[in-house]
Amino acid sequence: MSVDVRNLVKCYDRQEVLKNISFKIGGAGVTGFLGPNGAGKSTIMKILSGLISPSSGSAEINGIDVLRNPKQAKAIVGYLPEHNPLYLDMYVKEFLYMTASVYGVKQKQKSVSKAIEMTGLAPECGKKIGSLSKGYRQRVGIAQNLLHNPEVLILDEPTTGLDPNQIVEIRNLVKETGKEKTVMLSSHIMQEIEAVCDNVIIINNGEIVADGITSILKEQASRPAVEVEFLEKTDAATLEKSSFIEYAGLTESGSFLVRGYNNRDIRAELFGWAVENNLTIISLQKKEHKLEDIFRLLTKQNGSSI
Repeated sequence: MSVDVRNLVKCYDRQEVLKNISFKIGGAGVTGFLGPNGAGKSTIMKILSGLISPSSGSAEINGIDVLRNPKQAKAIVGYLPEHNPLYLDMYVKEFLYMTASVYGVKQKQKSVSKAIEMTGLAPECGKKIGSLSKGYRQRVGIAQNLLHNPEVLILDEPTTGLDPNQIVEIRNLVKETGKEKTVMLSSHIMQEIEAVCDNVIIINNGEIVADGITSILKEQASRPAVEVEFLEKTDAATLEKSSFIEYAGLTESGSFLVRGYNNRDIRAELFGWAVENNLTIISLQKKEHKLEDIFRLLTKQNGSSI
C-alpha cells in the first residue's frame, strides 16, 4: 500500500491551487491533511481519486499511475467526498447491495455483511437512508467505499456537521480502518488530526509547510519558546535574522512566538537584541506552545516554516 505524489500542480485559469506538491505515504495507517479552508486539501484528494486531472505532475497509488491507468487506480481506492452523496429513498442494505453490483463485487453478500459489521450499521439496516442521522449517513458512505476492499481510503472532512458523539464514533471507525488500510483524512481541525492520525501533512496556500509523524511534530511543538511584545513595529523576518533565533511568528494578539536553537532560554539574548535594535519590550515570558500554535504560525500568510 503506497501513495506517491510528485510535483503536483493544479491551476484554474490563472489561479494556482496546488504548487508543486510532493509527498509519499506507505503502509497501513492514517495520514492527516491539515490546513485552513481553501488550502488545497480537497483538490489533492480529487486528483488521487481520479475525479479531476492535475495541470502537471504525477500521482501513483500502489505503483499505478492515476492519470495513465485511471480504472486500475480507482479499483483500489475508496473516496468519500465532504458532501456525501446518497440515495435517501433507498434502504441501507439495498443501497449497499446496489453499490456492490456497480463495483462488480463477486461475493456481494459477504462484502456487504463485512462493511456493515466494520461500520456498525447493523441496527440501521432496515431503515431508509433519509431517516438516518448525519453520523449514520457518514457510516453508510464509508461502508459504501469499503465494499470493494480498497487498499487506500480517502476521506474528505468526514466529521463535518456531526455532533460531538458522532464525531468520536467516526474517528474511532477511521482509526480501526487504518489498522488494515492506508487512510487519507483531510481536516481543518487540529484536535481531529491529533486524535486520529499517525502522520500529518500541513498544507497552506497550495504548498506543503510541514510533513511528518504526528508524535514528532507534537514533540517539536512542546519545545520551550518565548512570547515577546514590542512597543515599536517589527516583523518575524527581522527577528529570524538573529543568530540565536530558530523561528519567529506573529500571533493574533500582535506579540511574537520566538524559539531559540537547542531548546535554550533566549530571554536575555532577546532583551540584548532589542536594545541593539532600538526596540522596547513591553512583555516577555517563557511559553510552552502546542501543536495548534505551530499550525497557526505555519498557515498564516506571513508565517514562518519549521
